[in-house]
Amino acid sequence: MSIRIRRVYEPPEPADGVRVLVDRLWPRGLSKDAARVDEWPKALTPSTELRRWYHEGQGSYEEFAERYEAELADPEAAGLLERVRELASKGDVTLLTASKTPERSHATVLVRLLES
Repeated sequence: MSIRIRRVYEPPEPADGVRVLVDRLWPRGLSKDAARVDEWPKALTPSTELRRWYHEGQGSYEEFAERYEAELADPEAAGLLERVRELASKGDVTLLTASKTPERSHATVLVRLLES
């Protein structure tokens, strides 16, 4: 089992396994065929309010991660997190994001929770 993060704009690779888009909005300028997304669990993504708060620079990444983890306690989000965990138990999973800095995005929070 391996879970990794890639930018959705990078070309798909055979090692990606199941490709899961973890952004609430579809990436600009990218066709669905080119993205080759297998799953798009929108309720697993940060809320619009939290996303805006973080992108406006109102708080630290650590505070964002804490708030996002609290949102993931919602039953729908928790169920989707478990769904991705099940996919990862069967093979490789790649979390896709349009973030220019995936290492400081919600995707890293997801990987940490999925691997715990």
